[in-house]
Amino acid sequence: MNSIFQYSMSSKKTCMLLAVCFLFTFSHSVNGLSCYCDICADSNYTCVTDGYCFTSISKDTSVIRHSSRCLHKYQFFPPEKPNICFRRKFLDEISVSCCQDRDYCNRWLYPKLVEVKPTDDSLNDHKKERLGKWELAIIIAGPIGVVCLVVMLIMNFWAGSTKRHNIRYLRTPRIIAADQQPILTAAVSLRDMIEMTTSGSGSGLPLLVQRSIARQIQLGVPIGKGRFGEVWQGKWRGEQVAVKIFSSREERSWFREAEIYQTVMLRHDNILGFIAADNKDNGTWTQLWLITDYHENGSLFDFLNRSTVDTNGMIRIALSIATGLAHLHMEIVGTQGKPAIAHRDLKSKNILVKSNGTCAIGDLGLAVRYDTSMDTVDIPLNHRVGTKRYMAPEVLEETINMNHFDSFKRGDIYALGLILWEVTRRCYVDNIHEEYQLPYYDSVPSDPTIDEMRKVVCLEMKRPPIPQRWNAYPCLQTMSKLMQECWYHTASARLTALRIKKTLATLGAMQSHSININI
Repeated sequence: MNSIFQYSMSSKKTCMLLAVCFLFTFSHSVNGLSCYCDICADSNYTCVTDGYCFTSISKDTSVIRHSSRCLHKYQFFPPEKPNICFRRKFLDEISVSCCQDRDYCNRWLYPKLVEVKPTDDSLNDHKKERLGKWELAIIIAGPIGVVCLVVMLIMNFWAGSTKRHNIRYLRTPRIIAADQQPILTAAVSLRDMIEMTTSGSGSGLPLLVQRSIARQIQLGVPIGKGRFGEVWQGKWRGEQVAVKIFSSREERSWFREAEIYQTVMLRHDNILGFIAADNKDNGTWTQLWLITDYHENGSLFDFLNRSTVDTNGMIRIALSIATGLAHLHMEIVGTQGKPAIAHRDLKSKNILVKSNGTCAIGDLGLAVRYDTSMDTVDIPLNHRVGTKRYMAPEVLEETINMNHFDSFKRGDIYALGLILWEVTRRCYVDNIHEEYQLPYYDSVPSDPTIDEMRKVVCLEMKRPPIPQRWNAYPCLQTMSKLMQECWYHTASARLTALRIKKTLATLGAMQSHSININI
């Protein structure tokens, strides 16, 4: 009897069929109701019960099975009305008909399988029944993912609010009364104003003064364009200024550069003079302004493209660049101290030529500062990278130690060596000079990739060519030796900015002495 139903079915169907199977026992009462039993061959296909006779039909996949047997009272559930005889669910899978009006009454029972339209409860039961691994995983992971997303959005909103709150330039009032800023009402120049308000700290103008100045600037014509945005010529009370306009996407670069420029004790003759920072918002777009000194000669790149220099002009340019870089690299200890700073994007386009023939280093958006108390390097969270053509070998090979501040300074020295080469090519001696070219002009295309620069600089170990004629002139020979000591492949072997500054100062003194003797 235990081998009656040899097939598999779903869990609920199995339970129902087991209930049917449970009915197949011998009668406990000899004088009960006689029923037809299709598996009782030894008792002439007859079974006796004190309950019901039943006939059932069931379907497993495509197989239809019929059964006729006895249902005893002790098998009733519930006792007063057995479910097996009166259920209405799953009539499309199993159907049972019961009777007790006469012996063998189940011979004339013909239950049928009918198509039952599923109710909402039955649909849910089926769905629960068919849940697999993927469905279970989705049910578990879905709410967790939603919670994580909500937490991330909250944290992102909180971080953005904190950043906006911490940007000092955005906290100043949009309208400032003139009587609250008496310094702005006086007929003073920007230079005088800076000297009056910074009190020797060199950290820039007060923020309210910066905002007021920025609001009074009249833009003129564009004078340059780069990855960050554009540079415009502007005027403030008749004085010319340069306005570097960042797009709203470059907020980090704008804030970082303004932050570096206002480092205490940074102001120097050979560092581009910072005036103010401001954000302009008209409701549809936002511009981020960085206002600096204006130098009509433009960048060193532009200047060398259109002009040549004599030996004194060459030394003046080189010495001023080295002096500015030495000031950046130097740490000033004290109450009004200055941290050591590395530029990280030094090139001829980021150096401005002043009217007196000296230079000022600008574009400090990628600069890093060294914190001596924590022995850490303050590296900006910025998607921009340095200019590939001026990248040091260790940067191209990605072997630079980002936790060691001297690594960044040595990268600046490598770039300075290339700039000295650019300047020296434009120095005329005996009316002879080379045309202006960028470093590695003969080895890589105009916009080289990292791989192209790595191949030339690191694998082939090439450096910009030194013309043979330079060896015939002591001044040019000294410059060629100096630049070669700047671009050693081994970073630790390169000169320091202070050493380069002293060498160039000595060369300038010798050159002036030679001129005086000749005169």
